[in-house]
Amino acid sequence: MGAIGHLTLNRPESLNSLTYEMLLKIENALDAWEFDKDISLVVIDSIGDKAFCAGGDIQDLYKTGINKNYSYGKTFWKDEYRLNAKVKNFSKPFVSFIKGFAMGGGVGISCHGSHRVVGESAKIAMPECGIGLIPDVGGSFLLSKKNRSMGTFLGISGYRMDPSDSIFSEFADFFIPENLWPGILRSLIDTGDIETLENATQDVNKSNLETHLNEIIDIFADVNHKDLFRKLSASHKFNYLEDGIRKCSPLSVATEIKIMKIANINERIENALEIEYRFTSRSMEHGDFLEGVRALVIDKDKRPIWKHKALEAVSNEEVNFMLCRL
Repeated sequence: MGAIGHLTLNRPESLNSLTYEMLLKIENALDAWEFDKDISLVVIDSIGDKAFCAGGDIQDLYKTGINKNYSYGKTFWKDEYRLNAKVKNFSKPFVSFIKGFAMGGGVGISCHGSHRVVGESAKIAMPECGIGLIPDVGGSFLLSKKNRSMGTFLGISGYRMDPSDSIFSEFADFFIPENLWPGILRSLIDTGDIETLENATQDVNKSNLETHLNEIIDIFADVNHKDLFRKLSASHKFNYLEDGIRKCSPLSVATEIKIMKIANINERIENALEIEYRFTSRSMEHGDFLEGVRALVIDKDKRPIWKHKALEAVSNEEVNFMLCRL
């Protein structure tokens, strides 16, 4: 419509979670608009106030996985990751308007864009360790760009970033109050001029992440999974994290700590996606994904029985297996 390609997520009753069909439709649209000379830029936004996108719709992944059909999950993740790379490498401006929650798969279709707008309600997070995955959809690329220690903290804690945190961590670029968005969108449709965004951006307060960055570095710079809780217990600022991380999959937490130390993961999104796929493609059969989804999404008893009773019980060999080449 007009000078832009416009994508709107419209499943507010499901917090705009991404189905496999939605991923394919978004990819087909980007493929069509990439070389359309009448399209100056692409915008992605959402319907509903609670969430831009709370992640992938994992119901079908669970249903197929418990029946030992692991090929569906592998196809889902492979195709989703291909889309994430297309968003990052899109040749025209890719504008995302993020309000409410953006988590997991929602991050993958928005925070790799070239112009990422957050409103006052935005809460961006990568909480995948809580369901037996690791931050994927190129999350490793984003988490490791600004600061590796901060990336480890964000990746294993699922910390929800407000607008100032999101901009400081380089998950977003612009803060614009949400009441201004309709007018900005109309201008983009009419003109296709990306400077409309840049002229409307407003300053944000200092980020909590920035305020406490030195403390984050002290704890997470050289951490390994076997001494994580010892370091957290000794911290006055971050000891509260221990309870939340203990609820996550030990295998996922241990693996995420290792991923954040991989040298080239922040050089290209493709590097991150390839390493993430090594884990996610094994997560149903060899990891905790199915149990995590059962406990938090299906039965909602919030009492997952992980493969390991403690983070310290995860061996380096198991982590290496989840990340070895396929």
